[in-house]
Amino acid sequence: MNNNDIFKKLRVALQLRDDQIVEILQLVDFRISKAELGAFFRNADHPNYMECGDQVLRNFLNGLIIHLRGTKDSPKNAQDVLNQNKAQVSQQKKNKPAEAKSPAKKLVVKNPTKNNNFKPKKTEPVVEKVKFNLGKNKKS
Repeated sequence: MNNNDIFKKLRVALQLRDDQIVEILQLVDFRISKAELGAFFRNADHPNYMECGDQVLRNFLNGLIIHLRGTKDSPKNAQDVLNQNKAQVSQQKKNKPAEAKSPAKKLVVKNPTKNNNFKPKKTEPVVEKVKFNLGKNKKS
């Protein structure tokens, strides 16, 4: 198992989104973009795949500790944080089908043959009519 596999498994197990992972990394003053983060989660044979280095995984784990436990000044209960995260994920899943069920605009396709003013365009032949005389000279 490499660092990418560990990162993917933690992401799935904790139900973290990309923006949450970016926030967790910022807790330890490690800045990374969503695009760079997405490169870690791609398949190994993808052209934009990037190996997750030890430094990125280490900073993520340190940030995850602060995210779940809090700091010495303001400690948190890790289970409460995980339950809040699960509630957010389930709420988003409930909202997605409601948006998908909204009535879509119906496309009206007009049939041009029903229109009385419709006249088909005359198509010009692709090849012009050419009269060949097959080498015979005309007598004028």
